[in-house]
Amino acid sequence: IYKCGGIDKRTIEKFEKEAAELGKGSFKYAWVLDKLKAERERGITIDIALWKFETNEYNVTVI
Repeated sequence: IYKCGGIDKRTIEKFEKEAAELGKGSFKYAWVLDKLKAERERGITIDIALWKFETNEYNVTVI
């Protein structure tokens, strides 16, 4: 999502900081879709999520 331009750098940096504070730095990209506190603390996906964005050529939906 980030590399395709679906989310801005500032938001990824925020997730990176929050993940590092919980000792889960490698989870910064997962946190784009994992919103629940329990998901972030336990490092698992509990609830489904959708993220929609557009590139120059495609409309993308990540489930």
